[in-house]
Amino acid sequence: MDNCISEFDLLLETSWEVCNKIGGIYTVLSTKAATLQKRYKDKTIFIGPDVWSEETPSPYFIESATVLKKWRLEASLPDNIDVRVGRWDIPGKPIVVLVKFDKMYDIKDQFYGRMWELYGVDSLHAYGDYDEACAFSHAAGIVAASLVDYYKRHNLVADPAHPAFISHYDEWTTGMGLLYIKAERPEVATIFTTHATSIGRSICGNGKPLYDQLPNYNGDQMARELNMESKHSLEKAAAHQADCFTTVSEVTARECEQLLDRRPDVVTPNGFENNFVPSAAKFGRARTDARATMLNVASALTGHRYDDSTFIVVTSGRCEYRNKGIDLFLDAASRLSADNPGRKVLAFVMVPAWVDKGRQDLLLSINDQSTSRLADPVITHSLHNYNSDPIINRIHQIGFTNDEHSGVSVIYVPCYLNGADGIFDMTYYGLLPGFDASVFPSYYEPWGYTPLESVAFGVPTITTSLSGFGQWVLDSFDNSFRSCGVRVEKRTDGNYDEVRDKIADDLLSLVNAPANDLKAITKAAKATAKAAAWSNFICYYGEAFCIALKNAAKRNK
Repeated sequence: MDNCISEFDLLLETSWEVCNKIGGIYTVLSTKAATLQKRYKDKTIFIGPDVWSEETPSPYFIESATVLKKWRLEASLPDNIDVRVGRWDIPGKPIVVLVKFDKMYDIKDQFYGRMWELYGVDSLHAYGDYDEACAFSHAAGIVAASLVDYYKRHNLVADPAHPAFISHYDEWTTGMGLLYIKAERPEVATIFTTHATSIGRSICGNGKPLYDQLPNYNGDQMARELNMESKHSLEKAAAHQADCFTTVSEVTARECEQLLDRRPDVVTPNGFENNFVPSAAKFGRARTDARATMLNVASALTGHRYDDSTFIVVTSGRCEYRNKGIDLFLDAASRLSADNPGRKVLAFVMVPAWVDKGRQDLLLSINDQSTSRLADPVITHSLHNYNSDPIINRIHQIGFTNDEHSGVSVIYVPCYLNGADGIFDMTYYGLLPGFDASVFPSYYEPWGYTPLESVAFGVPTITTSLSGFGQWVLDSFDNSFRSCGVRVEKRTDGNYDEVRDKIADDLLSLVNAPANDLKAITKAAKATAKAAAWSNFICYYGEAFCIALKNAAKRNK
């Protein structure tokens, strides 16, 4: 924007995933923080839920007795709201306030009624996580207002006559906080970011065609049909009341325009920092260790050896069977197996599910270096819901046997790879260097961090045009492995079989690629990750800050 100044006195960003690693929003915030700190040192305060205890403390939070000490001494927070203050243990070490919100349940009917009167938010049909999200975000709004008051009271602003405060809220789960600030501190500029619309995700999750029928969908009507009225009502109100409304990709911007009846002001693509990728000097060892671990687990599970010539491919992410394209990955692996790839292919599905624990027979087999084939040699951990889990059911339905004659072996890893899963005992990032390719054939993916993480490690990836990351690649590079380390396949509501076959062909081309080609592809993949660095993408947030401040200034006149 012309003459846009994105300086501010204080930025308060609220999310359920602050110091609380659940999904992709954690990656957005935790990687963005270092760039914000570099540009606006300690002018950003993250506000998150205090869902921790002494027995289970947050591994990402460093409590401090000195950070915001004067505010804590002066703050008189109502309704028994309690806070802890410190630093987020990530690059940049930003300031964090964790909010204890359990007392909010006692007064939820009061603030639900007020938000109905002010903004038409319908909380009558709430269920599931709605009350918890609203209790937190309402309390977070109160904390944000207290911080704004403190900064004004002590003149901790560049221009006391025109203080520049921004309060940024991520996803519908923080909508109540935005609406509280809008009502109680109208001088504060507000930003609302939807990383995926609640109703769009629900449409896809219920097996309905989103893209072909998008122009025919009415968000309010679909919310009633899919029993999503309260979440959709809150999200829509936050989108309309925000001084600046943003989303993460053009794919989701079109969805917002149709289902929330507001076109986002700015598309803010998700950047990335590759500071956790092993250095060039350490990468070779990291790759060797990761491959040895995965090949040993596969050998112990199936009873036959996979040597280092094995081509290892992965899909990973949240357990959304259709939305994440897990079904398509399994079917493409089956097609690849039928094509007789010419070398062993090991396909991992690393998707957390309702896991019980690591299989003890597998652990014994790994420790004893046994060559005995285990029962059910397609899964590494036991499940609480084995009979109803869609991934294991599909693996068996397709007929993967993982015997010595299988061209493609599929192994399901249904747990968080946090370094202590009982079988691999390595993190996902620790294993990532060992892969030869990754596949993320998403049907519903507003952005898509998993393919971006993959290319950061030099691992070529396959994704679809329905992901925000895929669209960014198509807009920025030639669509080929040699150009960018990524292949984006066009996906629609009606071309499932075609995409399956193309993914199998893409994998076959990588399986048979000469070493020099693979080296060039690895280099191109790493260059793509660098192009998506936050240093290149933070400008979109600067635009959002500017729009929010200007609109707040107009409103306050």
